[in-house]
Amino acid sequence: MNPSAYTIRNADPSEFNKIGELLILVYSQLDGFPKENEQPNYYKMLANIGDFTNHPGTELLVAVDHQDTIMGAVVYFNDMKYYGSGGIATQEQNTAGFRLLAVDRAARGKGIGKLLTEECIDKAKANQLDQLIIHSTLSMKTAWKMYENLGFKRSEDLDFMQGELAVFGFRYPLK
Repeated sequence: MNPSAYTIRNADPSEFNKIGELLILVYSQLDGFPKENEQPNYYKMLANIGDFTNHPGTELLVAVDHQDTIMGAVVYFNDMKYYGSGGIATQEQNTAGFRLLAVDRAARGKGIGKLLTEECIDKAKANQLDQLIIHSTLSMKTAWKMYENLGFKRSEDLDFMQGELAVFGFRYPLK
């Protein structure tokens, strides 16, 4: 299937639980990523992913196919103070971010992660922000190449430790 077979839209609150289940499934299957018993609060946050939408300018975006089946999701933050990461990222001004991008295992390699990422870039540009920030882990290294091909640059000043998990920052300049 080609990327035009997918639509990116805001999630409906009735879909929040299903999206949380997708995120838990995807993240729990990553090699080297902490399991639920190791970081229960992280998995609780994934299960309650819709709670992010209670913050101004924060959107839960989904990629759906022509049957409106959710194939992937990401949380976009128009204001970094709601981003909720460790390190210095939440202090960045005039900056957007996105977190918790996940694509259903059955839909991998079809450009859905790229479509979700490009939607976040477009939103940040439309809001005339200076940059977009993301974080990733070594478990998600396959996504790093996509991010770098889109123009994200590693930014070590954004790195932090989440328990024993190293988290790596990236910036995408918009101006």
